[in-house]
Amino acid sequence: MIQQETITLKPRGRGFHLITEEILAALPELPEKGLLHLFMQHTSAGLAMNENADPTVRTDFESIFNHLVPENQPYYRHTLEGSDDMPAHAKSVLCGHEITMPITDYQLNIGIWQGIYYCEFRNQRHYRKVVATLYS
Repeated sequence: MIQQETITLKPRGRGFHLITEEILAALPELPEKGLLHLFMQHTSAGLAMNENADPTVRTDFESIFNHLVPENQPYYRHTLEGSDDMPAHAKSVLCGHEITMPITDYQLNIGIWQGIYYCEFRNQRHYRKVVATLYS
């Protein structure tokens, strides 16, 4: 069976935000076994799976991504939506827009130190939509 929900994430500013509990709260009961696929419907934000315990990891990710893709570069042509827009698109390509996780015994079968990240690459807060598809 396949179930699908579109989840609107609460607005957050730029950064890497843990949303595991927000995603789980928006879903129906998970099946005994299956897969959960999440897809971010935006081109300047992304999804990732990583460290869920130490918040300095999220701060370091922000620093790394800003170093890899700085704002205000003279070679950017897509600049009409602000200095953070083109870098946000590039960062979302690096990060990705989707993740898939196994479900075992009615819960996500992810590592103890793993969590789902919503990666916001724009400076302003935005409502973002994630399509969650449950396969059982």
